[in-house]
Amino acid sequence: MDTAAELSRLLGPLRRSVLRATRGAEGLPDLPEAQIELLRTLATAGPLGPGEAARRMGVANSTVSNLVRAMGTADLVRRERSPEDFRAVRLAPTETALDFLDRYDRTSTAALAEAIARLPPDEREALAAAIPVLAHLAEDLDGRRSQVLRCSARRCEQPNLSGRS
Repeated sequence: MDTAAELSRLLGPLRRSVLRATRGAEGLPDLPEAQIELLRTLATAGPLGPGEAARRMGVANSTVSNLVRAMGTADLVRRERSPEDFRAVRLAPTETALDFLDRYDRTSTAALAEAIARLPPDEREALAAAIPVLAHLAEDLDGRRSQVLRCSARRCEQPNLSGRS
């Protein structure tokens, strides 16, 4: 079995299944994953400039701008002046967004807990044992992404991602 290929094939459908189950159970709005990720970033890191939000999410500044445009209309993100630089704008989640995230987290946790409870005991144990491994995998992938994006003032340096010296 090719572990990387199998994991790659399963992650998207699993994520979408959790989203569908969560939205259906709580009657939550059908927000795209990118909007949920931006809300989570703003809720955990506090008000951020659009560029910093983009950097933390690993997306282009224009992506955050497009997300904010749609989310501002839906009363999920507010723009505020930076206290350090009145020309700069910071993004913050609204109370509506924070309520949404709270309901989303509670509902998705409950949906996953119910599905996990239906698994045979040996599969529940295997899943519990895999959680730290998945966390390390996410950290490794994020670390490699930040290495690829690290640029000097003159040029971007491509790190050796092959794992060989």
